[in-house]
Amino acid sequence: MIRVMCVHTAMALVEPLTKIFKEEFPEVKLNHIADDSLIQEVIANNEVTPAVRRRLLGYYNAAADAGADVVFNTCSSVGDVADYGNTYARIPVFRIDYPMAAEAVKMAQRIGVISTLPTTLDPTCRLLRNVAKDAGKEIVLVEGLADGAFAAGQSGDGETHDRLIAEAASRIADQVDMFVLAQGSMARMEKRLGELTGKPVLSSPILGVRGLKKFLEEQAKAK
Repeated sequence: MIRVMCVHTAMALVEPLTKIFKEEFPEVKLNHIADDSLIQEVIANNEVTPAVRRRLLGYYNAAADAGADVVFNTCSSVGDVADYGNTYARIPVFRIDYPMAAEAVKMAQRIGVISTLPTTLDPTCRLLRNVAKDAGKEIVLVEGLADGAFAAGQSGDGETHDRLIAEAASRIADQVDMFVLAQGSMARMEKRLGELTGKPVLSSPILGVRGLKKFLEEQAKAK
């Protein structure tokens, strides 16, 4: 049985991803490592600090020590660390947002990137640009920061969280062909934003799990 270790910097996706894996990829053994001090430190410093980087790389190898076959990195704010971890760690590190980025680049040229944290915008935009470069495609990215939405969500104020995301998307809707939601915790707004703006909206959790399944199947065939 394939063992997948989800590495989280916050608690928000532990339960939703457990449910998605049961529906989309039930044949794997799923475990989680969650350390919400990581995202708190990233937010406080407005960047991924060396200490956060060291701890994440330690968690990737701890996953290998626990018998995992692959790490599923669930936080887009630390996507650059996950990319490095994929070469550093003893097992592959798969980014939850990579399949979303690949699909977005296929679908559109002008992409709106909606985020509830400024620290997530740069890594997500960098991922999209790298995917587009590999595909030989020119894209235009328009950033939409839902300032205050993350704090509202953390405090349990889901209504404010959702409203601020909707407002951020509405502000840039006329500049883009579609939207991506930079954080997996925003997935609940995918359908609503599509209805509000009339444009395609992608989020990472389901696409990420499906992409991981495809990646592991291709690895198995290559052996």
